[in-house]
Amino acid sequence: MPVSRPLAKRFHEKYAIDLATGCWNWTACLTRDGYGSIAMGAPSRKTALAHRVSYELLIGPIPEGLVIDHLCRNRACVNPAHLEVVPFAVNVLRGEGACAQHARRSTCGYGHPYDATRRDGKRRCLRCAADASARYRARKHAADA
Repeated sequence: MPVSRPLAKRFHEKYAIDLATGCWNWTACLTRDGYGSIAMGAPSRKTALAHRVSYELLIGPIPEGLVIDHLCRNRACVNPAHLEVVPFAVNVLRGEGACAQHARRSTCGYGHPYDATRRDGKRRCLRCAADASARYRARKHAADA
C-alpha cells in the first residue's frame, strides 16, 4: 500500500497567497459551495474541508459544537488569520443569507420600526399589530351584526 505524504506538506502546496487581500486561496479541489477540499491521506479515503484543516494544523483543535467563520467572506481562503471559531448562529448571522438579512432589518415590511418584542422573542411592530387588531374587531363586529 502506498504511503501518502504528510498532510501538512500537501496542504501547504495547495494554496496561493493573494497579496492584495492576504487570502490564501485554495488552488486544489473545491466543493460545489466554493470551499477547499483535501484528501486526508492513506489509509483513509476521507476528505476534509481545507479551511478546517488549516485551522487545526496551524492554530489548534476546533472546539466541539463550534464552526469556522471566514472573516474575509472568501470561502476558498485557508489563511488561519482570516478564520475564527464561532457558534453556528453567529456564523449564519454574519453572512448574507436571508436569515442574516432579516435579523439586520430594523423595520417591518411597511417601514414601521420594530418597537416591541413578543413573549417568544420575535420582534414586533406595534403599529401593524394595532392595525391587525382593529381589522379583527371590525370583522367580528360585522359578523355579529
